[in-house]
Amino acid sequence: MVGWAIAVHGGAGVDPSLPAERQEAARRVLSRCLALGASALRAGRAAVDVVEMVVRDLETDPVFNSGRGSALTRDGTVEMEASIMDGRGRRCGAVSGLTTVKNPVSLARLVMDRSPHSYLAFDGAEEFARQQGVEVVDNSYFVTDENVGMLKLAKEANSILYDYRVPIPETCSAGAGALQMNGLPISIYAPETVGCAVVDANGHCAAATSTGGLMNKMRGRIGDSPVIGAGTYACGACAVSCTGEGEAIIRSTLAREVAALMEYKGMQLQDAVDWAIKERLDEGKAGLIAVSGDGEVAFGFNTVGMFRGRATEQGLMEVAIW
Repeated sequence: MVGWAIAVHGGAGVDPSLPAERQEAARRVLSRCLALGASALRAGRAAVDVVEMVVRDLETDPVFNSGRGSALTRDGTVEMEASIMDGRGRRCGAVSGLTTVKNPVSLARLVMDRSPHSYLAFDGAEEFARQQGVEVVDNSYFVTDENVGMLKLAKEANSILYDYRVPIPETCSAGAGALQMNGLPISIYAPETVGCAVVDANGHCAAATSTGGLMNKMRGRIGDSPVIGAGTYACGACAVSCTGEGEAIIRSTLAREVAALMEYKGMQLQDAVDWAIKERLDEGKAGLIAVSGDGEVAFGFNTVGMFRGRATEQGLMEVAIW
């Protein structure tokens, strides 16, 4: 066994012209979360506890698209989703359509630990949150001035706005040549979903993912982040958290694909990640982070960049964007 390892992400599809201050803010948040997770792993914390703790921290910071700072629906509200999976026994919990729960990932953990189900959504999830006594806030807590401005741009473009930082190509204002998702025109892409994958000192793997979804999305839209096997997966072989075009990730069952390649094809972690990104996304854009039960860490993405970081028991700690 190589030892514990942790990987985090803050979304894929970064534009090269991203302002330096925005890059620095992302690096600072990811570095803080890595340090938080690494400290917990050194202290012997279990993988599932660490992924919940790290993603909670990411949800509380408005830099990325989860929790506070989540993308807005076309009605200007927030509908958040998250999932968590413990590779020990492949236990999992997921939630969607949250409007008042401060930390969706922790509610997903409670669904896993304290309910007879794996997935709760919308009013049922909110009711369960109140029964469990989790912290709730008004929906306005999650809304930031920046996201209000992004929603305005999306409405003006009559589009699902994937990335407000990238100028919309002229072809996107017309039918021919426009970028599309499920046949509908979109702007260039990069939802900043957050996630964490961990293998602890005992070789146990866990993963968690959290997001606000897409800017200007339809009410009730559910992406890949809460879908076990698509946006999140963990087993004895590895743990995976994905980010990107949710519809493409769902179609490819991207997170489970990595595990299946390791389990059935005997691939090493990075080889499995590379193959899944190259062969399973079709025209979709996405990225993922992964750790193996042997302490390896791998990244993969078919976008220009992905906010990501990793740390290992051997002392490696790095954050990257491009």
